[in-house]
Amino acid sequence: MSNPKAVAAVTLTMQAILGNVALIDPDLGDATVTVLPLDKARSSNTNNQLNLFLYQIAPDAAWRNMNVPTQVGPLETGNPPLPLSLHYLLTAFGRDNDSSLPNGHHLLGQAMSILYDHALLGPDEIRTATASLGNSNLDRQVERVRITLHPYSLEEISKLWTGFATNYRLSVAYEVSVVLIDSTQSRRAPLPVLMRGPGDRGVLSQASLTSPFPSLEQVRLPNSQPSALLGDTLTLSGDNLDGTNLGVQFNHPSFPAPVEVAPLPGGAATQIQVSIPNQPASWPAGLYSVAVLVQRPGESYRRTTNLLSFALAPKITNMVPPSAGDSSITVSCVPEVQPLQEATLLVGDQELAATAVAANAGTLAFNAQNLAGGQYFVRLRVDGVDSLLVNRKVNPPVFDTTQRVTIP
Repeated sequence: MSNPKAVAAVTLTMQAILGNVALIDPDLGDATVTVLPLDKARSSNTNNQLNLFLYQIAPDAAWRNMNVPTQVGPLETGNPPLPLSLHYLLTAFGRDNDSSLPNGHHLLGQAMSILYDHALLGPDEIRTATASLGNSNLDRQVERVRITLHPYSLEEISKLWTGFATNYRLSVAYEVSVVLIDSTQSRRAPLPVLMRGPGDRGVLSQASLTSPFPSLEQVRLPNSQPSALLGDTLTLSGDNLDGTNLGVQFNHPSFPAPVEVAPLPGGAATQIQVSIPNQPASWPAGLYSVAVLVQRPGESYRRTTNLLSFALAPKITNMVPPSAGDSSITVSCVPEVQPLQEATLLVGDQELAATAVAANAGTLAFNAQNLAGGQYFVRLRVDGVDSLLVNRKVNPPVFDTTQRVTIP
């Protein structure tokens, strides 16, 4: 999610994009781009000038009251991000105030052409334009930022300029959305359900048609766990998985490229197994996608199945509760937590944020202030994936008593 700097980041990125006017068209080589209020935009400057003015911020209806799936799980409560639509007015001032040629019309047309070709703000553009601003996280937002021409009627544009108390100049309006600013309020996460009715039976579904191509239907985790751990064996079920040159392809947002792992021996047409490499430094916790690569009989190339997802959970290896006069809970875990990952500790139903790390870290610190004394079950959450608190190797399942902390 983005932080409050995202509004300024959008303005700086659009200003940088519009600055290409001077590079694209030699006739507009003296053009500058300002972000001033309309009554102060044109002073002593007599060159070609574009002014981008943010005149209104409105809530985005599509994202209003909508939680981000990776942040809030089922039956959990939390404040959704603040979704904003930014409204800009783009005004062109021609050289010498258009005394000789309609340079303002030329300039405005070129600017509109540039924004039309940049309907989406790219991550690289945002990072380059906002280097002096600091990290806004706008480039990592789950929803892309889109620029849309927003037509106004003559009556609406007249009312707009009347409110600015300045002379009207030919302008166009743009809507830029959506900017998602993350809430600073912590989320509430109740303990998971141990049983889903008699026999712990859930909803079953089965495909009625079989694809003629290699395809995946299910990723099964050990002991019916909701998430896998490093070193666990995944069972991939599907159709037409038999062949040669088999490989299982994993991908994670932090991977520069998908990683291929050889499956375990003994696979069949409907099922193969693969072990997750036990590499804490390079396989972070979070959501992964998995696909199977297989060369079918009679073919000289490998086919790729559809993608399925699974969660790789962090594992708490050691936990140091706060001592007298101390308010910090220290947790050691695998895999290591990377700097751009979000890590929190759920103590009972309360969420504590981790102290930021500058490099991969296997030990995290959490501020335990305002917690009442007593014993609490804890869960480490990294990028929306919780550590495994429930022991499903026994029937009925029970809570893992090693993941319990005593607050003095």
